[in-house]
Amino acid sequence: MARAFQSPRWTFLRLRTVLTAVTLLVAIAPARAELVVYTAQLIRTMEPALPTATAVAVENGLIVAVGSEDSLQPLIEARNGRVDRQFANDILLPGFIDPHVHPALPAVLTQFPFLAPDDWSLPTGEFPGETTPEGYRARLTALAAQHRDPTVPFITWGYHPLWHGEIWREDLNEKFGEQPVMLWHRSFHELIGNDAAWALLGVTEADAQMDEGADWARGHFYENGLKAVVPKLGFLFTPQRFGGGMFNFLAMLHQAGVTTALDMGTGIYGNPIGEIAGVRAAASAYPVPVRLILTPIIVDFLTRGKTPEEALAEILEWQAGNDDRVMVGNHFKLMIDGAIFSGLAQMGPPGYLDGHEGVWMVPEPLLRAYGEVFWRAGFQLHAHANGDAAVDRFLMLIEGLQQDFPRPDHRSTIEHLAYSTEQQSAQLAKLGAQASVNPYYHYILSEAYSGDWLGPDRAAQMTRLGSLERNGVPLTLHSDAPMAPLSPLTLVWAASERETISGAEGLETERLSRASALKAVTSGAAAVMGRENEIGSIRAGKRADFVVLEADPMTVPGDALRHIKVKATVFAGDPYPTP
Repeated sequence: MARAFQSPRWTFLRLRTVLTAVTLLVAIAPARAELVVYTAQLIRTMEPALPTATAVAVENGLIVAVGSEDSLQPLIEARNGRVDRQFANDILLPGFIDPHVHPALPAVLTQFPFLAPDDWSLPTGEFPGETTPEGYRARLTALAAQHRDPTVPFITWGYHPLWHGEIWREDLNEKFGEQPVMLWHRSFHELIGNDAAWALLGVTEADAQMDEGADWARGHFYENGLKAVVPKLGFLFTPQRFGGGMFNFLAMLHQAGVTTALDMGTGIYGNPIGEIAGVRAAASAYPVPVRLILTPIIVDFLTRGKTPEEALAEILEWQAGNDDRVMVGNHFKLMIDGAIFSGLAQMGPPGYLDGHEGVWMVPEPLLRAYGEVFWRAGFQLHAHANGDAAVDRFLMLIEGLQQDFPRPDHRSTIEHLAYSTEQQSAQLAKLGAQASVNPYYHYILSEAYSGDWLGPDRAAQMTRLGSLERNGVPLTLHSDAPMAPLSPLTLVWAASERETISGAEGLETERLSRASALKAVTSGAAAVMGRENEIGSIRAGKRADFVVLEADPMTVPGDALRHIKVKATVFAGDPYPTP
């Protein structure tokens, strides 16, 4: 087809218009961010093809190239970049990932002193552990005497009867009289208070009238019974107290080298909108950025009488406020059994050797109803399951959903996995499921549970990581802070050394290698969360999130691993030194 004749003048005018438009676009287009090349003594990339390097180039929050300073020199010259050698003597890794935290728990608990069997180092101070009844009671008395606010009960977190002996309402009445005192159990799933505490809060005997979860005579509320108490704890959630507690949590993340964390229980206090707003406000105000992904939890919607469809609709509304710092993800958490720290996990035969039983948190029909709605909506399901009986219930749920509504890459994840069997590891692999495991359970609980609760054989096999690896189950490690210290290096140490709290060696067969454990808090964690294309390793195209360490976690000896200093984090290419 012949082209229409165009006069030279018309061609010139059109060309001038195009040139003017290009000039305007260039004038208003934002300037490209500076290319910066960080050098290090060693970079462990967690990428099999290029496992180590000594320099990484970043620009606009992303990794541009990885190699050595010499190999990246042409890029530096072409982009007019610069070399930053502030980490030249340090070790760089991908920013650590904790795939199971609870921002609102440290935000509440760090408002008070910790008093637990294990040591705690927090932004609020050092809290040495107490492992005997005598030591606990003496320390409790001393801490309570320091409490000065008569409008708020004295609260301390970390009590556990296996170490500290039984302490109930009457014990607290006798010891503290008119001073309101409350013990928050090491599991977080239980509260014990004296008469003065319940009177101050306005909790009455009528509040304790429920099928399970409360023992008024003992002043004890636990698991589902906490819904009678938590609404009376409004002082914990005032902007000043909760905001300060959230800053404590964010400081814990920074000091641990965590650049991305997956919350596993938004709404546990019954006010999800307020909780999300509080997390967003704190994250926006805190000077060190971190990526927080929030996961709604089934018990919140059950408590508020919501159907699965209504829950899904609410969550989609919450997602409208997402940004790169805080987002409600396509994750949904189910609850199957009770807390392992409380001995309320559901154990299969022979059960608990002393005859007590665990707790089912949500009836099976409701698990299926909620699971089906979120499965079909494309959400990743996460299920709190501690005992092997609970693992069986999770397996049956996923098998049924997969049969009825096949999904080839569902990545359903069992959370905690305190005790399971070798056969269940194989079944998890067969169903395409994953495991997010807390290896600290073995460290702190295996010896205490080897007696009348689980016996020496099952207790020694808690958090069976070796079994998962043998069966090819994708896995990650989490802190469930504060169920374990918010420290990926501590998790790597617990998983690879597998010591107990007394220093005894655990089963070699259930250890992870140092390399596998390190993968589990970096690239493995990213894959379990479905974000392996964005974070978790150091390669071109991924987000420029790093952790800077003073020593190499692959080569330091034994116990030194968990004490490696985190010197800085790098988030989206910008460095943030730790205190």
